[in-house]
Amino acid sequence: MTLNRRTLMIAASLTAAAFVAAPANAQKQYGPGASDKEIKIGNINPYSGPASAYGTIGKAIGAYFDKINDEGGINGRKIKYITLDDGYSPPKAVEQARRLVEAEQVLLLFQSLGTPSNTAIQAYMNEKKVPQLFVATGATKWNDPKNFPWTMGWQPNYQTEARIYAKHILQNVKDPKIAVLFQNDDYGKDYLDGLKEGLGAQASKLIVAMKSYETSDPTVDSQVVALMNSGANVFINITTPKFASQAIRKVHDLGWKPAHYLNNVSASVSTVLKPAGLEKATGIITSSYHMDPTDPQWQSGKAYQDWLAWMKKYYSAGDVASTFNVYGYSVAQTLVQVLKQCGDNLTRENVMRQAANLKNFQVPMLLPGISITTGPDDFAPIEQMRLQKFDGNIWVLFGEVLSPEGS
Repeated sequence: MTLNRRTLMIAASLTAAAFVAAPANAQKQYGPGASDKEIKIGNINPYSGPASAYGTIGKAIGAYFDKINDEGGINGRKIKYITLDDGYSPPKAVEQARRLVEAEQVLLLFQSLGTPSNTAIQAYMNEKKVPQLFVATGATKWNDPKNFPWTMGWQPNYQTEARIYAKHILQNVKDPKIAVLFQNDDYGKDYLDGLKEGLGAQASKLIVAMKSYETSDPTVDSQVVALMNSGANVFINITTPKFASQAIRKVHDLGWKPAHYLNNVSASVSTVLKPAGLEKATGIITSSYHMDPTDPQWQSGKAYQDWLAWMKKYYSAGDVASTFNVYGYSVAQTLVQVLKQCGDNLTRENVMRQAANLKNFQVPMLLPGISITTGPDDFAPIEQMRLQKFDGNIWVLFGEVLSPEGS
């Protein structure tokens, strides 16, 4: 074999090898915030201000990502989690979103909390084509892939929850006269719309009083007094944790004994009911879709034991009685699944594609019978709930798993 011929054959072999290797290399696609070693995730949470009780969710999420990183990350990539405080202020949320997208160059924004804050940044996130993924609010507007293809919710929506309460009232309260306390923003109005829809043609007759509050208000005591004076025998409590505690305490102290329905976002025993006084919360009805860590029926199971072990190791400062820490753990698991499905295609487009491709995904701390399913035209991951009543110590589940279509 001549030297030239041998040289040509070697060159040909190297070229062929290069072509064989090329498809594997070509499969790796990265958007901003992603690389062979890292996935950068942004988050906005109210660590201060009127909704600061929710701040533990952001911390729990970070603690779960610490666990994932200790186990080697996702497909060999570590998560870099950047979480910023907006004080539950929409203008501050806009400022923080811009910082995360433009300065930090995150791959996605995940679990930013609050209907007002997410509403303020929704147009911006969609204009920039950055995932606004699994937002921490149940407003119905997050399930609108046609108009906002970069925004997706996670928890059951507020209107569905309110319709479930309306149905229960109509079936169980004789001659209902309904009083409603609600936060004066899209979050509160979304619940109100669902309640009216659930009550149907009778809504204007059955709702005898409505009072709103602003997040800047020091208390809701005067609103609760006015609602009691309406003669209502049903109280719908649509409030965030600080104001939920105030309302529960005031209803009890006034000696008012309505059928009391509390929105799910303020159903934490440790954060809401204990500050109000457990005895004052007895008999309240709410809904749930995940396990309550204070409920003994779950505490011997693997899902709870795994969660508790994680809390002790990664979030020892967190409250093991708080449902908010169950929530943070569960939503973080959902994002990890999405990122696993992305494989080596870590572009913003593929993140949304995989988020819309969850099929009966089982999250351990969700209630039995409840799972996560999404699709290109379905940006509502969880659409089922169960009712529960507080017995003075724990929430007691009752009835069947409910969905927008019924049981």
